[in-house]
Amino acid sequence: MNNSDTICAIATAPNGAIGIVRISGDDAIGITDKIFTASGKKHKPLKEREAYTITFGQIKDTEGNVIDEVLVSLFRAPHSYTGEDSVEISCHGSAYILQKVMQLLISNGCRAAGPGEFTRRAFVNGKMDLSQAEAVADLIASSSEASHRIAMSQMRGNFSRSLARLREKLLKLTSLIELELDFSDHEELEFADRTELSATANDIEQTVSRLASSFQIGNAMKNGVPVAIVGETNAGKSTLLNALVGEERAIVSDIHGTTRDIIEDTVNINGVVFRFIDTAGIRDTADRIETLGIERTFQKISQARIVLWLVDVTCAGEQLEELSPKIIPLCKDKHIILVFNKADLVGNRSAAFDKDYVLKCCNKEKATANVENNSFDGKNNVAFGENSDMKEISDILSSAAVITLSARDQANLQALRDELLSCVNLSSAANNDVIVSNLRHYEALISALEAIHRVQSGLASAIPTDLVAMDLHNCLDALAEITGGEITSMETLSNIFKHFCVGK
Repeated sequence: MNNSDTICAIATAPNGAIGIVRISGDDAIGITDKIFTASGKKHKPLKEREAYTITFGQIKDTEGNVIDEVLVSLFRAPHSYTGEDSVEISCHGSAYILQKVMQLLISNGCRAAGPGEFTRRAFVNGKMDLSQAEAVADLIASSSEASHRIAMSQMRGNFSRSLARLREKLLKLTSLIELELDFSDHEELEFADRTELSATANDIEQTVSRLASSFQIGNAMKNGVPVAIVGETNAGKSTLLNALVGEERAIVSDIHGTTRDIIEDTVNINGVVFRFIDTAGIRDTADRIETLGIERTFQKISQARIVLWLVDVTCAGEQLEELSPKIIPLCKDKHIILVFNKADLVGNRSAAFDKDYVLKCCNKEKATANVENNSFDGKNNVAFGENSDMKEISDILSSAAVITLSARDQANLQALRDELLSCVNLSSAANNDVIVSNLRHYEALISALEAIHRVQSGLASAIPTDLVAMDLHNCLDALAEITGGEITSMETLSNIFKHFCVGK
């Protein structure tokens, strides 16, 4: 791909009222002048006009026929999206007009741009780093407020600035290590003790770890938060899916085992896209097809970020006792919401279905506390004695939300939506904190994290300094992959002379 060419492309979606053709390159203005004539008494060509001006005129073909009346916006290097001389022609959105303008530009010296070539030139010309360039694509593809916030934050350079601060700390640490290597024959010289080096490495490790940890929520916001709707047959899973989606998406029947395969649909709730997954009801069955559906249910629980466990209030105790050993262990590190469904069938008794009731039912036989007399530990959890499996279930359930629901009760349905939103922390995106949503960035951060862990281990065990320096460079290289930059030995050397006075 030749970056010296002048390129052009249609920049708008087809069938719109307005269409825009973009041109960028050294000869962008001159080529546009060949096909454009300004209106008015002063027919001053574009190359004689000021930057950031819009000129009304006509696009004409080689025979002088008017193709369209247009507005031409002029940008001069380096103050343009690509950093090159650029022109944008705004014309009517006719496919014929746009293609005719493109043909005229190409016949006068332009080349049709490849996919993403304008943004690629912006990166090459230093208008943005690689992470910002990738955010442009994410911004275009954003389908919710949450994904838009993340992409906008990254495009504005919040992630890049975080990486720049990390890079500065790593360069300082690398410089200290390199100095020790350069003056290793002078044992009396000490540029920094191991305590200071370890403190810097620990600070770097915490920042990289925080960025890597944000990928889980960032990826969910970008692609939709996966929510598995699970429970026994006829608990009301398909009815709930239809209520959340707002249409009859799944078949509802009082026949057990109606849902045998996975049904998915997305819903935008207050700017966050949730991907709801209706699953086959969990029960013992000899039906091979239904058994395959139940196996997929457990797979979806493992893949989900939020698990909605629907429990039929008319047989709540039995369902909780039967399914908790199967469902709860799979919900570790997930948000779980217990939904007591069909609350209208039990009237005022629905108030009894709370977390205490859940804990009681999930371990009727092994609880060492007197559940009937509300004998709980200091954290309001049933004491499950020494049984590790039951303790794990208790720990997971202690953070679960509990909601009673009726298909006719819109207020409780809204409470469920609010609970779903509370499981997704939007405050970080709202506060412009960095949230990683790109898999490539995440993998690079994991590589950097592994390298800085080796540095920490090396500093703690006093391994040879040259090995620590190698791991530091590996960490720098991993972070550089995100932004598309590189660390040079000359830069490290310059940093040494900037911060230290050798030979004074």
